[in-house]
Amino acid sequence: MKIKDLKVTPVAIADPPLRSSFGRHAPYALRLVIELTSEDGITGIAEAHGGEQALLDFHRARDLVIGRSVFDLARLRQDLMARADPVQPDEPADDAAMAQGGRIDVPIRVFAALEVAALDLIAMAWEVPVCELLGGRVRETVPFAAYLFYKHAGGGGAEWDEPRKDPWNEALTPETLVAQAKQMVAEYGFKSLKLKAGVLPPEDEIATIRALHEAFGPDVPLRIDPNCAWTVETSIRVGEALADSLEYLEDPTPTIAGMAAVRRGLLERGIDLPLASNMAVMSFADAAEAVRTDAAQVILGDHHYWGGLRAIIQLGQLCESFGLGLSMHSNSHLGISLMAMVHVAAATPQLTYACDTHYPWQDAADEIVASGRVPIRHGEIQVPVIPGLGVELDRDALARGKERYEKCGLRIRDDVAEMRQHVDPAWERVIPRW
Repeated sequence: MKIKDLKVTPVAIADPPLRSSFGRHAPYALRLVIELTSEDGITGIAEAHGGEQALLDFHRARDLVIGRSVFDLARLRQDLMARADPVQPDEPADDAAMAQGGRIDVPIRVFAALEVAALDLIAMAWEVPVCELLGGRVRETVPFAAYLFYKHAGGGGAEWDEPRKDPWNEALTPETLVAQAKQMVAEYGFKSLKLKAGVLPPEDEIATIRALHEAFGPDVPLRIDPNCAWTVETSIRVGEALADSLEYLEDPTPTIAGMAAVRRGLLERGIDLPLASNMAVMSFADAAEAVRTDAAQVILGDHHYWGGLRAIIQLGQLCESFGLGLSMHSNSHLGISLMAMVHVAAATPQLTYACDTHYPWQDAADEIVASGRVPIRHGEIQVPVIPGLGVELDRDALARGKERYEKCGLRIRDDVAEMRQHVDPAWERVIPRW
């Protein structure tokens, strides 16, 4: 089957004013919808990070895609890598670079989306679910964790758009975070909780985890992720304070060396608290040093960043080889990305922790899959048995998403600008801050 057409559609989806060490979320998150169509009229779909530069990156890849066999994925990856701009030594190799459309991961990010669309196309043609192409399912449902955020009041979006309600309310204290968690668990049945931290002073975030632990008890695993907002010393102090409450501590401080120092400091205090990472360890190139220095005991994979669904299968095998845990990272996304996560999680035996997802924060009015919102029940998503990813595009909803993109004016994610506009005109992202 040869690929006849590549279509890339930019969309914007309303995003609430959530907080992280990066700043404050803009009123819209930007995504791309990728469609690959074969000569016999079968279309596979994927979803990727959006923005003007990302859109251009996919358009530049068009000549490498059209006319190629949909099975020719290994050489497509090679061709994309060969065409990539050389990496500049002063470019930051961290999640901030990715969030801002950093150049380092461009060919991998482009390939990842093209691979998902190609696998969806193949699975549709062969009338099997995508997970069957990845080796077959080892689980029928995939567990996800509630993703808790400090947030300001508001549901995202703009005045010209359809009104967005704010069912979650402002949450900037331990008490309001507990209320948010109870509401999310009641609605979706999540059995584990993750707090996005790096927003308030560490003492306040310690108090939040302790309040969650008291409210939900020892049988509900808790995680905290300050996105590198803490020094090594602060990370050790927080880890020591929360050792009895946490399932793992995620990216408390920058760099593999910093994470390794936190690990050593905790072990010296008799605390064997796993450290998790999707910022210090964000590619296969990082894995060797991370293993050598014991910098991370859990890796959060993300098929958008690591190079597609098959790369996550390989990551699972790597984790098994070195005795590491495996979870999945998330960003603001729609149902296509969510279902891609479900399929690869279904086919990855080494997935030992519930996956992250921002999905509950996205407004149902912005969903672009024809079946509407993907249901999360008892904290899990059912692995589809129908062909492909299990979702198809709602063309009218896709058109509305594109119109929203064109009208919103955002072309790159900039959480710092949002902080300066709405919270503090002088705010700067400082890593580490505390």
